[in-house]
Amino acid sequence: MVRDGAVSLRDGIRIELSDGKTVVADATEPAGDVAVLSHAHGDHLYSQAPSEVICSELTARLAAARRRDEGKLGRGSHPAIEQVSAGHVPGSSATIIEDEGTTYLYTGDFSPRERFGLAGFDAEAVAADYDVDVLVTETTYGTPDYVFDAQRELERQIVGWLDDHDGPVVLFGYTLGRAQEIERLVARSERERLFVTEAIERLNGVIAEAWGTDFGARRYRRETALNPEDALVLPAQTNKLSFVDRIVEDTGAVTAGFSGWAIEESFLYRGGYDETFVLSDHADFSELVATVETLNPRQVYTTHGFADAFATHVETELGIEARSLKENQTSLGEF
Repeated sequence: MVRDGAVSLRDGIRIELSDGKTVVADATEPAGDVAVLSHAHGDHLYSQAPSEVICSELTARLAAARRRDEGKLGRGSHPAIEQVSAGHVPGSSATIIEDEGTTYLYTGDFSPRERFGLAGFDAEAVAADYDVDVLVTETTYGTPDYVFDAQRELERQIVGWLDDHDGPVVLFGYTLGRAQEIERLVARSERERLFVTEAIERLNGVIAEAWGTDFGARRYRRETALNPEDALVLPAQTNKLSFVDRIVEDTGAVTAGFSGWAIEESFLYRGGYDETFVLSDHADFSELVATVETLNPRQVYTTHGFADAFATHVETELGIEARSLKENQTSLGEF
């Protein structure tokens, strides 16, 4: 039975269980009986660590590395809650909650693509083990405008550009996930040296230890002189800072941005990049649709990105009841 009002969006995703307890996922200040963390990106991460949280071991270590003032994160468990790979970034998990005849699945951010040693979210495996009644899914790219090329082709384009371009390159990606993917692509190219910032290096260390790998990156410092065959990976949010302008002016480097939003030409101009490439850690529209079809839930809740548009598509095209989550609304009648 799917209970009206059991799922809501407040500070994080809240799921009210039949025994009156509350599961809260990805909250800034978790205020429920059970705290869940899907991954360690800042927009999903706590500002103050809860006493314990259900998450993967790698996510706990990455969260501690990103919230160093909070110290080690205590991991908890619950007999009705299981997590599986979400395929978004290292350590990311989708959460399955079984509650007296109702099975909930909260995807968090997810991708079904296997890439860079990361296992994608496997909807078929979940459907084989669970009869999902309620799906709470992210819909970052929830319209037909966002359908990506095959992963191998996207990677081939990027490595080809890295090999063909003469001169140093400055590459922008999120500190967790995208940066490590870009580093892997640089390693496949003919570039001689790879540099990263301290923040990226810190997360590289956590991931490298967990995965038994080496990103082969050096720490970029103010005195570092970039050679023509070098690559520098910087956090995405630094693309318009003055120190980047100085690097470009001093070395003649070109800049490149990496995102699913690069499908839009405006992404290049908004970011002030010289080049852009489609490289995403999220499911594209076709993959979102395929995930819903495979899981075949009775109720879908959408959040992030094109939540309204995708909910409408699920209802009209797939015949499944769907609503986009609105903050502080607690029942279907309030949508």
